[in-house]
Amino acid sequence: MAQHRVGYAPGVYDLFHVGHLNILRHARSQCDYLVAGVVSDEMATLAKGHKPVIPLRERLEIVRSVRFVDAAFVETVPDKIETWQQVRFDVIFKGDDWRGTDKGRRLERDFAEVGVEVVYFPYTVHTSSTLLRRALDVLVSPPGALSAP
Repeated sequence: MAQHRVGYAPGVYDLFHVGHLNILRHARSQCDYLVAGVVSDEMATLAKGHKPVIPLRERLEIVRSVRFVDAAFVETVPDKIETWQQVRFDVIFKGDDWRGTDKGRRLERDFAEVGVEVVYFPYTVHTSSTLLRRALDVLVSPPGALSAP
């Protein structure tokens, strides 16, 4: 009997955009069952320094509704190994902005110990939640508030 390969694609998935969709599509093409890890508001604030624009409940509903996702899991701890102990995936998918970084090497080392493969996908440079957030900041700021002194 062939092994059932479970994939895990963690992310904040704030201001859901085509980059998120691409990650989930590519992840699903490399596993039999895809679990999307939706980072909690608290964890996102810890990691990014600000609270997501879209609340967790809505982000979870959006991600669960994507046809490439078989299940969605709320990620509440920073330790991916602890998440793995709960979800038990065979492969984790990350953006290639992690490749070659200290956090990426640590992720690879930790998961090698438990037999989990780390697969990197191209980061969608032209569309990101950070860029969308900046655009929203400009739209909602009073005139002249973001101007240089």
